[in-house]
Amino acid sequence: MVVLRIRNAHKRKYALICLCIAGFIMYRYLGMPAGGRRMSRKVGLSANSSQFTLEGEPFRILGGSIHYFRVPRAYWRDRLMKMKACGINTLTTYVPWSLHQPERGVFNFHTQLDLVAYINLAAELGLWVILRPGPYISSELDLGGLPSWLLRDGSMRLRTTYPSFTQAVNTYFDKLIPKVVPLQFKKGGPIIAVQVENEYGSFAKDESYMLFIKEALQSRGISELLFTSDNHNTLKSGGVDGAIRSVKLQKLNHRDIQDLSAIQPNSPTMVMDYWTGWYDVWGNLHHVLPPEDMVSTVREMLRRGMSVNLYMFHGGSSFGFLSGALTDPSYKALVPSYDYDAPLSEAGEYTQKYHLLRDLLSRFNRGESFLDMPALRYREAYEPAIMYQHLSLWDALSFTEGPFKSSKPVNMENLPVNNKNGQSYGYTLYETTITSGGLLKSGDNVRDRALVFVDRSYIGLFKRQSLELAVPDGKERRTLSLLVENCGRVHQGRDLDKQHKVFIRHLGKLSLKLPASQVFSWGGCLHTGIRVTHL
Repeated sequence: MVVLRIRNAHKRKYALICLCIAGFIMYRYLGMPAGGRRMSRKVGLSANSSQFTLEGEPFRILGGSIHYFRVPRAYWRDRLMKMKACGINTLTTYVPWSLHQPERGVFNFHTQLDLVAYINLAAELGLWVILRPGPYISSELDLGGLPSWLLRDGSMRLRTTYPSFTQAVNTYFDKLIPKVVPLQFKKGGPIIAVQVENEYGSFAKDESYMLFIKEALQSRGISELLFTSDNHNTLKSGGVDGAIRSVKLQKLNHRDIQDLSAIQPNSPTMVMDYWTGWYDVWGNLHHVLPPEDMVSTVREMLRRGMSVNLYMFHGGSSFGFLSGALTDPSYKALVPSYDYDAPLSEAGEYTQKYHLLRDLLSRFNRGESFLDMPALRYREAYEPAIMYQHLSLWDALSFTEGPFKSSKPVNMENLPVNNKNGQSYGYTLYETTITSGGLLKSGDNVRDRALVFVDRSYIGLFKRQSLELAVPDGKERRTLSLLVENCGRVHQGRDLDKQHKVFIRHLGKLSLKLPASQVFSWGGCLHTGIRVTHL
């Protein structure tokens, strides 16, 4: 009798476990919102004349941007849980083409770049998702997230319907879009909307381009609500029929919203990027936006019935050589930190902005219970590193691939390396032979910066702001070496096609002016051939 009771108890335990699993599956895939009403998943996010609706019910987008490629995967859950605990209901993320396709024919959607896992994690935590797949995303990335190998085509016209570009986009979307189609709302996933390109109004070189991108998404199975996103003064030229226009701003000026309403009078207002701070450049102070200013602006947007996405909610870091650059008014490289003065700091810590925002949203969503704020992780303080040995550049050359020789300089993108995809980032050593001294002249044609050596002895730094650099006299044959650093291609603007990384833009501009006023360009008698080493 005792044995029978024990067996019955085990059966009840197993039955309970099975019911729990079944309940979780129903919740995960059939869509049980916080209120407990099961969603049919037939309508999705829609827009009427005054508000958004999700499955026919009023829905306010309270979004926050966190980029999976800027946060170590081990911290994804922590950062998303902290955002959820703040009262945010929607995650937005860009998708960087340059990382997912580093070479033609080579794709990476694994480990740190596992977009599907990131979106599924958002669903598990009860967050909706707005996906921003580009192909151009800006996001302060090198070349705006476009892969540099596109520039190997000397006639390339990025962000247009130029055949070489559209062919590359189609190949990329053939890999990317099928991965996210099953994750759309109407298929049981968390993706409620998709953004078409990004800020095209500020570029607007091809009237057919946005329609091409829209159709490229929809023909591959994207069926959720579409958005475009632009600054208020470029809204008209950045939109496309069939997509809701949204605006980017930091101050809630009446003109910004008025411009959006004039172009799109019968739709709810969406601020796709409310900038909670700003990015930083080398040599400048860290940008900050006072917490009170941020919260008062968000409060006013909520009062007006607007939907909003906080860019960024948590910035993270632009690891390695991901950072882009500015050219207006002059070239400035961006720092790897993407702290952005966001509500969650670069290290994932709570800030005053976070606490004020959580308080505001908790009062706004009085009928909803907020998650407890996750505990902060312990931070380790590392001792200073002591260098006991080092290897000079010249000694390190023996460990690199053999040099490439050419009669004229070759930009990084066209170097015959990386399976003929060129060099995207890092350093390149250019060497040539000289027989005299003089002035190394550049004007505004220098690309980024270079350390200059004569017979491997450092003589100075050459960069965009440099007008000239003196090369010591000497009649014997000597080696002139220029170690060129790619400090980052610009991430926005109308000159994306001109972001080739080499020491000079025009080959004949970099010259050595001799005392007799004779000018020898790189293509003349100055050299016996250029030795280029890929580092």
